[in-house]
Amino acid sequence: MDEAPRTLDELLREAEARIERFSPAAALSAAEAGALLVDIRSEASREFDGVVPGAIHIPRTVLEWRFEPSGRWRNPYVGGLERQMIVLCDHGYSSRLGAATLARLGYAKAGDIIGGFGAWRDAGLPTRPASRETPEGLPGMAGPD
Repeated sequence: MDEAPRTLDELLREAEARIERFSPAAALSAAEAGALLVDIRSEASREFDGVVPGAIHIPRTVLEWRFEPSGRWRNPYVGGLERQMIVLCDHGYSSRLGAATLARLGYAKAGDIIGGFGAWRDAGLPTRPASRETPEGLPGMAGPD
């Protein structure tokens, strides 16, 4: 069955219908209550801007592999399908698509941060410089920052 082509705006609206969107402050509160913050930004962005303490880094390029519930490439730090997942990107666009993908994989409580890392930083929420150490192994398999 062929689907009609979609515009990016349509894809973003479809993604928003599947997920919950969080302000940076609400995302911090959710993380303090047990939600997992998932940073999908590039290594270059993380090195330049810093990281959110406690977030897990899973590059967007491997997100599906690291979250597939029964996949052999699943990140061991992710947790179960019932855990709330809040995706963070640079500006809040890629995170919508990433969170919608997590919802399609079965994560019922997938969401993202409105405005991304930029909004998080501008709200004065916790950040720190990225580690200069390169994690061993495959990208997206390390534990929280």
